[in-house]
Amino acid sequence: MRAVPPAIGEVIVVKVLDEHERTMAFAEVALGQIRSLRQTAIPRNYEIWYIYATGYNAPLNKIINETLARNGKLTEADLEQIYETYLSHIKTTDRIDKVGARVIGEIDDVMRLLTDALGMSASYDASLSSASQKLASAKTPDQMVGIVDSLMKSTRLMRETNKALEERLSLSKNEIGDLQQSLEAIRAESLTDPLTGLGNRKYFDRMIEMAVQNALANNEPLSLLMFDIDHFKSFNDSYGHLTGDQVLRLVGMSLKQTIKGQDITARYGGEEFVVLLPNTALRQALTVADHIRRAVMAKELKKKSTGEILGRVTISVGVSMLKPGDDTDTLIERADACLYAAKRNGRNRVICEVDPEYGAEVGQVA
Repeated sequence: MRAVPPAIGEVIVVKVLDEHERTMAFAEVALGQIRSLRQTAIPRNYEIWYIYATGYNAPLNKIINETLARNGKLTEADLEQIYETYLSHIKTTDRIDKVGARVIGEIDDVMRLLTDALGMSASYDASLSSASQKLASAKTPDQMVGIVDSLMKSTRLMRETNKALEERLSLSKNEIGDLQQSLEAIRAESLTDPLTGLGNRKYFDRMIEMAVQNALANNEPLSLLMFDIDHFKSFNDSYGHLTGDQVLRLVGMSLKQTIKGQDITARYGGEEFVVLLPNTALRQALTVADHIRRAVMAKELKKKSTGEILGRVTISVGVSMLKPGDDTDTLIERADACLYAAKRNGRNRVICEVDPEYGAEVGQVA
């Protein structure tokens, strides 16, 4: 006896159930990972582990596996960096693609309207030529009136077409202007750290490349500050990640209030920040660095939920200055070494590459 194939509706139900079960399995893996690693169950972390469960993003899976093998855990800073590197840019690309598709659609609509208008213009030209010939051979006033009426009708249709085209072009101009603003907003968002409102790592990488090239080409000084929030992990462990985020915002706010003009600020990653100072020599850079350190330390941290005073935040700062033959990597490496020297020597201080502590740090690394 031949088997009866399932009805179309039954096939669809089976497929829906399969998709439901498959996605629920991914969701269970994601929540299981968050639970086993004792991470906060926020949307960002859930998205990371859901994508991990699907296996669709091989580079993301690779970096997670390597980090877990090396450290046995993923910190909040690790998760944020993974999201920024492997997921956020995909969303930005999708949004840009959607705006681009709308722009193309708008242009297509206008081109169709222009094509119609050109066809109408050609038809009107033909009507004018025909009317001219008919007028030349017209014998009676009635014939002339008929020709003029026909010409007026064609002229009216042409005027209406031109008016519609003008209105559509005006609307299209406004629409494309709005879309252009959307693209600019997406671009700005892609270069901004959402938590602090400062530039992100992508923004900093782009700006330091340009600043180094410009400084070397014009023989101008360029200094770099790299700083790290002291004991940041203890804030997270003692008071939770929301308080940790508040600390990051406090430092970001201090930077916005302190750094002005052509100077460039960014969140480098985790609890690290950078300030790029074009046309600024080392002595001036040290003054700026200490001013930032004091500005951060002057702010008292209060827990929003309870009003509890949690104390003051301090930072350690490393300062380097561009030298002939430098590139972005060497400038960053020296500032980073100065930062670690500041942390090794008691924190809440500024160390530059001419200080003896920096020499000791380099000697240890060597």
